[in-house]
Amino acid sequence: MVKFLDLKKQYLSIKGEIDHAISSVINDTAFVGGKYVKQFEESFAEYLKINHCIGVANGTDALEIAIEALDLPKSSEIIVPANSFIASSEAVTRSGCKVRFCDVGDDYNIDLADLEKQINPNTSAIMAVHLYGNPCDMDGLIQIANKHKLKLIEDCAQAHGATYQGIKVGNFGDIATFSFYPGKNLGAYGDGGAIVMKNFDYAQKCRMIANHGSAVKYHHDFEGRNSRLDGINAAILYFKLYHLDKWNAIRNAAAEYYMERLGDVDGITLPKNTDGKYQVWHLFVIRSQQNKQLAEFLNKKEIQTGYHYPVALPRLKAYSYIDQDTSYMNAVKWDSQLLSLPMGDHLNSDDVTKVCDAVLEFVEQS
Repeated sequence: MVKFLDLKKQYLSIKGEIDHAISSVINDTAFVGGKYVKQFEESFAEYLKINHCIGVANGTDALEIAIEALDLPKSSEIIVPANSFIASSEAVTRSGCKVRFCDVGDDYNIDLADLEKQINPNTSAIMAVHLYGNPCDMDGLIQIANKHKLKLIEDCAQAHGATYQGIKVGNFGDIATFSFYPGKNLGAYGDGGAIVMKNFDYAQKCRMIANHGSAVKYHHDFEGRNSRLDGINAAILYFKLYHLDKWNAIRNAAAEYYMERLGDVDGITLPKNTDGKYQVWHLFVIRSQQNKQLAEFLNKKEIQTGYHYPVALPRLKAYSYIDQDTSYMNAVKWDSQLLSLPMGDHLNSDDVTKVCDAVLEFVEQS
């Protein structure tokens, strides 16, 4: 069996560290806040080479709190790529702003030409989603954001350790967010998230929002929420962070082999790999008109696959109220063709060889 992702195998490879981390938190009863959360926040900020990191309960909370901290005009629009997980757009509307969708290019990230067309007097911010672990064109996005005086939010939920022009994602926008959902490249053993930024005022505001609007216990400057990264997951993430680059390198090796073996296969469109970017391959997503049949064929070969994402955001029932023509968008045309092949630090050369052999066999028989 070639698993899509194998978190147990990863755990067993670092079992001693993880068990020690969990027992340390329990022995110190440092369940909420405390030294383990502070230790991880400082380590992750140092890893990214950024000034501030605030741990929160999950990646969706991270986005909502980040948007709230920017203090954008209520009912203003934030432009979001049409191909992403719903958390990207959900955070916008739950923060009191409106979503405007933008198409994606052949790298599945926000398309700069369509972005320019979507900007209007009601636009307040752009959300750059580094989808599948592939950094967006940050030079182009920064230029457009500056030109129109817009805030730039980075959604780095799938891009832990990815770099653009040698700089880790999370450093380019006004504010950036991460998710530590278990299946992420850097995943907790439960939910978790973080907000990172260079600006001290944004950091202070985010920390207060996440802690009931309070910087000093029992003194609340405004109503916030309860969204805190717990001590056990902070300790786990602290130890896992030391392995992240190694795990990302394994993902890159698997991706390179996929690209080499499947690069010239008729009917299969591979992800785009662009110079100047270090992808971390959270997902390896291909396109095929026969994606469902291919998934079924691979399943019979004991190869697990996934769909990311089978319904583009504008086509979701949740956004049926939005009056925007998205029928022309690549994201809308491609969503029924996407298929995710196995990807993760659990893969070895035999695994990726088996996947490629099976894909080639399917194509030959089709």
